[in-house]
Amino acid sequence: MEWTRNADESIQKVPFFVRKRVRARVEKEAKAAGKEIVSKADVKATQARYLAGMASEIKGYQIDTCFGPGGCPNRAVVGDQLLQKIESLVKGKDLLGFLRKRVAGDLKFHHEFRITLAECPNACSQPQIKDIGIIAACSPQFTEAACTLCETCVDACKERAITLDSAKEYPQIDFSCCLDCGKCMQVCPTGTISQGAKGFRVQLGGKLGRHPQLAKELPGIYSEHKVLQIVKDCLDVYTQNSQHGERFGQILTSADFEKIAMRYKLTCLDSTLY
Repeated sequence: MEWTRNADESIQKVPFFVRKRVRARVEKEAKAAGKEIVSKADVKATQARYLAGMASEIKGYQIDTCFGPGGCPNRAVVGDQLLQKIESLVKGKDLLGFLRKRVAGDLKFHHEFRITLAECPNACSQPQIKDIGIIAACSPQFTEAACTLCETCVDACKERAITLDSAKEYPQIDFSCCLDCGKCMQVCPTGTISQGAKGFRVQLGGKLGRHPQLAKELPGIYSEHKVLQIVKDCLDVYTQNSQHGERFGQILTSADFEKIAMRYKLTCLDSTLY
């Protein structure tokens, strides 16, 4: 839907963590009013109604992904089913009821527990600042197929993690730079580079606010089943230790993080990371 310049400037002033939701609401209400172009007045009117009714919008958690049902055009792994399973798991925890008991005063969006899934390392849904950030990963491995030194994989790698060794007539991958995006194996015409571990990276404890911090990543690539177990463990830590609605990153101690990391160390798909 088309937006006027003033309307677009106005929506940029909305806090980014609710901006997508407010923008969608503005367009929905503008369309319902028979408008084809969103004006600044439309933004202000919707914003006022939205903030006034915030309490009714809060459900105790937020689960999102970068592109929604359409999927990420750069996706390394399809995560639709994982998102559905995570939502089912979180619903069973009744986080709204938990927060109502623990938070003094009205609930706000920043009280909600936030989980996001990014289907590629571009991480458009900002997993680094969420309570639990999940990033799809597909690591490369070599086969016995002969390499033609075509450099297609070198050109595809945005991290410059791949070089060609003309003496060995084989590509070399610097795994300390590799983000497991899967592009190199997708473009390799000979099958020299193929799919290795395929699953999800998991980051814990990110947040913004007065004391922002980036999420810390668990070492390894995990299966869908293990990701669900990690989410459950994190929710247990959160509900057992958040006394007044503190964010997960505030209460997740180094000992908690190490305990989760060690619990799943032997079950991650890529044990070479240990």
